[in-house]
Amino acid sequence: MAINFDLNDLQAFRAVAETSNFRKAAEAIHISQPAFSRRIEKLEQALGVRLLDRTTRRVSLTAVGREFDRKVQTLLDDLDNTLLGIRGIAATRMGEVTIACVPSTVYYYLSQVISRYHERYPKIRIKVFDASANEVLSAVARSEADFGLNFIGSQEPDIEFKPLLEERFVAACRRDHPLAKKRRVSWTELAAYDYISVGKSSGNRLLLDQALSGLANGPQILFEAQHVTTMLGLVEAGLGVAAVPSMAMPAADHPLLVSVPLVDPVITRRIGLIRRKGRSLSPAALQIYEFFTEMKGQRRAKPPASRAA
Repeated sequence: MAINFDLNDLQAFRAVAETSNFRKAAEAIHISQPAFSRRIEKLEQALGVRLLDRTTRRVSLTAVGREFDRKVQTLLDDLDNTLLGIRGIAATRMGEVTIACVPSTVYYYLSQVISRYHERYPKIRIKVFDASANEVLSAVARSEADFGLNFIGSQEPDIEFKPLLEERFVAACRRDHPLAKKRRVSWTELAAYDYISVGKSSGNRLLLDQALSGLANGPQILFEAQHVTTMLGLVEAGLGVAAVPSMAMPAADHPLLVSVPLVDPVITRRIGLIRRKGRSLSPAALQIYEFFTEMKGQRRAKPPASRAA
C-alpha cells in the first residue's frame, strides 16, 4: 500500500487534535485555513477513514482518530528525539580534515576559525599543511588536502576559488623605528632602510616583484627568509623592515611590532578558499569550509592597518 501523505499532514493532524479548532490549528503551523483543510482531507483520503467529526462550532476526534492520534504523537516524539540525537552526535563525531594554506594566513586568521570549529566539534582531527602558494594549490588539485586558503588559484580551470577578503601589504617595523611614527610609507621611503624579503619561490615575492617592476628606486634586499613569520622575527630583532600582508601582522597593541600602510603603489592580494571542482567535501570539511564565510571580516577587532588615514 502506497503512503500518500507526508510529515506535514501528520503535523496538521496533531495541531487540530490539540486545539479542536481548524483556525487555531492553521495559525499554529503558519498556513492558511483552506490549505490546512486540504491537508486533513488528504490524510483521511489516504487512510480511508474519518479521523475528525466536524460541527460548525467544534472539531472532535473520532474513535479511530483518537487511536491514530496516540500513534502519531509517539511517532513525532520519536522523530524529534532522533533528530536531537543526531545533533548531539556532532559533539562526539570523529574524523579528519586537512587544510592547506599559505603560512601568512595561519597565526591570526586560520587559528581563529579552527578554534571556533574545535569548540563545536572537539573530536575532529585537523591537519594544517602550511606551504607556499604553489604547493597549497597542488595539494588541493591532487586531493591531498580537502581545501585550501590561498591567494592564487582563481585562474585554474579545475579549481574553484571563493574570495574571502582583500588585504594590502604594509611595512612591518619595530616601534622604535623612524617609520613607525608615519601614517603611510612609500616604497621609495622604505628603500632607505635595510630590507628583509621572502625568497624568490614565495608567491608573495612574485606578486611584489611584478607590482614594483616599474619603480625606479625600490627596496634592495639585504636579508632573505622563506616564510613571512621568519621575516617578522628578523624585524623584531631590529635587523630591518619588511613588506608583509596585513593579515600576517599581530594586533595593533603588540609591544614591539607596528605596521604602516604602504603606498605609491598600494599593493593588495585577494585571499580565498580553493577546492577542486567536482569533488564533494566530507560533512566535517564542509562545516569548517563554511565557517570561513561566517567569519568573513571578523579576523580581529582592530586590524593592523588601522594607522591609515
